[in-house]
Amino acid sequence: MSQLTAILVDDEISNLKGLEKKLNTFFPEIEIAGMFQSPEDAINAINATQFDVLFLDIQMPRIDGFELLTRLKHINFQIIFVTAYSDYAIEAFKQSAVDYILKPIDNDDLKVAVQKALANISSEKEKQSSSKLLDLLSDTVKKNKVIVPTSKGISFIPEEEVMHLEGYEGYTKIHLTNKSMLTSSYNLGKFEKALGSKFFKCHKSHIINLEHVRHFENEGYIVLDNDYRVPISKTNKKAFLNLFK
Repeated sequence: MSQLTAILVDDEISNLKGLEKKLNTFFPEIEIAGMFQSPEDAINAINATQFDVLFLDIQMPRIDGFELLTRLKHINFQIIFVTAYSDYAIEAFKQSAVDYILKPIDNDDLKVAVQKALANISSEKEKQSSSKLLDLLSDTVKKNKVIVPTSKGISFIPEEEVMHLEGYEGYTKIHLTNKSMLTSSYNLGKFEKALGSKFFKCHKSHIINLEHVRHFENEGYIVLDNDYRVPISKTNKKAFLNLFK
């Protein structure tokens, strides 16, 4: 796993040191970017630092944990509240905390909370990666190329060589005019958002290149080049036929 960073905020130094020790023991991949007893210092540091997880005490002098969050410019990190008072739980989750740990910290409770945070971070990074890919797909399609991420790398296929895209168990099979096929780990939906007007989704699992359409069969199939038959759903028949009026 790539290095992750955390900030710890608690007005008692013994609590900070104890949490730091537990994190170093159970999650060595998490680097402690800062530990703060003063909520004012914590606010300044958080606003100036990019990090992944905030471990935040609730009851602190002058500024409690909830008010601290309202003074931040952005909250683009996971929040785990650590406190001695269980009656703060409901309000904690209203603040979009990933979890809530009572003091003294139980090792298992800490592990569960951190694993939740790490899962959220991983999911968010995957979304960002997918978003970047979609942007790349869109830009490349404008240049008459379709990007196909595969297990071996990335293929750049001219639109006219893509005859049919088929969704299969979360993957996408790209059928080419030379009768070869590429398999991508990205689902059909990701390609659908990026493909241009030459392509038509005729079925929940099938997208065809309209330039390769040769025949429409009333029983529910579209015939492409090389007599390749693709099913078309009843709900998409009318939209498909209107394309040729």
